[in-house]
Amino acid sequence: MTSTPPRPWRTEFAATLKLAWPLVATNLAQALVGATDVAMLGRLGSDTLAAATLGLNLYLVFLIFGMGLTTAAVPMIARERGARPHAVRDIRRTVRQTIWVAATLCLPSWIILWNAEPILVHLLDQDPLLAHEAARFVRAVMWGMLPSLCFLVLRAFVAALEKPAWSLVVMVGLLVVNAGLNWLLIFGHAGLPALGLLGSGMASSIANGLSFVAMAAVIVYARPFRRYRLLGRFWRADWPRYRAVWKLGLPIAITLGFESTVFIAAVFLMGLLGTVPLAAHAIAIQIASVTFMVPLGIAQAATIRVGLASGRGDRAGIGRAGWAAFAIGESFMVLTAALLILAPQLLIGIILDVDAPANAPVVALAISLLAVAAIFQVVDGAQVIGAGMLRGLGDTTVPMIFAAIGYWGIGIGVGAWLAFARGWGGVGIWTGLATGLAVVSVLMMARWQARERLGLG
Repeated sequence: MTSTPPRPWRTEFAATLKLAWPLVATNLAQALVGATDVAMLGRLGSDTLAAATLGLNLYLVFLIFGMGLTTAAVPMIARERGARPHAVRDIRRTVRQTIWVAATLCLPSWIILWNAEPILVHLLDQDPLLAHEAARFVRAVMWGMLPSLCFLVLRAFVAALEKPAWSLVVMVGLLVVNAGLNWLLIFGHAGLPALGLLGSGMASSIANGLSFVAMAAVIVYARPFRRYRLLGRFWRADWPRYRAVWKLGLPIAITLGFESTVFIAAVFLMGLLGTVPLAAHAIAIQIASVTFMVPLGIAQAATIRVGLASGRGDRAGIGRAGWAAFAIGESFMVLTAALLILAPQLLIGIILDVDAPANAPVVALAISLLAVAAIFQVVDGAQVIGAGMLRGLGDTTVPMIFAAIGYWGIGIGVGAWLAFARGWGGVGIWTGLATGLAVVSVLMMARWQARERLGLG
């Protein structure tokens, strides 16, 4: 006779899955927005695409940092709801001050991004012609940074209230509107001038602005959110809470910076090895980035569920929330790891013609990289979910240190040594990345177990 699992665990698994799937879908839709931009700009030629890549990567440095800062709203709101389920004023002030933080970041970011051309030419030693075109793109796209970050704050609000489907609807709308605006402004349809790269930047800024307006309309008029009156008395400061957002969000922002820049560094290392390794890396990382959207969404759900239990002072609930999310996420990543090992050509064929003789070297190396990515999947899922669990406890500084050690101290260091000193090539770089992620995942979970054991919610 088999025993029935305790009801609290079944309830927690169900609640986590219900919360996580719209977050996963929203992440996938957000990834498709960027893919749409790349696909349309690619039709203008390799030079345009290269200039867009330069400009976009510079812009993303600031946007990703801002995303980390605004992420602080999620655990703060969740813990406030856990402590007082009907809290309104504290949640409203947290949302307001997080938007203030986003605006504070945007002001110096815009000044720097407005000078993108000399930065690309003199600091990053890029081709002057490409840098000039990239700067035109940056000067158009950068105005979408503030509405994009404000949208993320409102998305954090509805997610922390465990109603993330609203932001999914808006994100799908953003995907459609962005594609339409790109089609109009890049290629000059419907009587509009063909603006090319500049048009793509304008389309992104307009679409981000509209997405924030749509999300603001949701929180103003939708019944679940009306009572919070988030946009009322927006000018009123709450300096202690403003500082609290910075204190919690800054380590998250730096952690995301470490994570994003390590993959940019991997691209440059692959470029030193030649065109074939670089192309194989681009294919493998694209596949891995799509599957990563799932544990990322589950990590976001973990932050909320752990934060709610922490706010209630429910020690057992903290453990259930964290481990349920970890089990769901790792189960999915084990399945994707098996798919990478068993059917790599099927996945590569989505991006590249695997039967073309000219592509044979790229396909062969991509298969090898995906074999390493099978391990990569499991440990990458573990580290991002572990980080999400710890954020629910308000623990962000120590994970930031783990990220610095794992991503840069081990990941890039071991990868470069294996690739160049040991002659492993591209497989060596990926082995280094997987090793660094494995170390981070072990440290994150050890940190989680220690805090859970001591009841430090």
